[in-house]
Amino acid sequence: MKIKVCGMRESENLQSLIALEPDFIGFIFYDKSKRFVNDFPQVEIPLYIKKVGVFVNETTENILKTVSAYNLDYVQLHGDESPEFCLQLAKSQQVNNGFMESFQLGVIKAFSVDESFDFSKTVQFEQSCDYFIFDTKGKDYGGNGVKFNWEILKNYNGKTPFLLSGGISKIDSAEIVKIKHKAFAGVDINSGFELEPGLKNIDDIKEFKQNLL
Repeated sequence: MKIKVCGMRESENLQSLIALEPDFIGFIFYDKSKRFVNDFPQVEIPLYIKKVGVFVNETTENILKTVSAYNLDYVQLHGDESPEFCLQLAKSQQVNNGFMESFQLGVIKAFSVDESFDFSKTVQFEQSCDYFIFDTKGKDYGGNGVKFNWEILKNYNGKTPFLLSGGISKIDSAEIVKIKHKAFAGVDINSGFELEPGLKNIDDIKEFKQNLL
């Protein structure tokens, strides 16, 4: 099961997280977030841990500038981005040594889910996204710290793998391992493991990860 830890910001905290070897580490580049990365931590992240930049209704140009500046592996789109916008990023090109070249950029699209969510909305994103994130619909674009009813995941019939998000804490491991959906790839954790916004409780993440094995 894949584990993504989102909302990292502090260098020492990040270094401790790296020792736990999560699959993805998320950095939020949305300036209205309490976990906004103003100064990117100067920490060497191993290549096997994928760096994810989180954006909300940002321009393609600004996203790609950030991707290039911090050598991001994935972009996570948490706003109202269209399937065409996702596809444009998935097929991105950049200038390197004066030459235009394509590069592999993973795309993750987040969906805000509640009891009335129509999972058919995801179909048009199938061709452009590597993963979906199903997060709880709330007043903010993410990090609301609230779960949705996981039973409604059975309404998702797509093939694109998804990460479960929204209010997950270390006490949820027993229920998470019971999820048998064929497209369930892992979890995206954030506020449920925080000492304060942007600062994670590493011991709790370690315990949680061990209980998922």
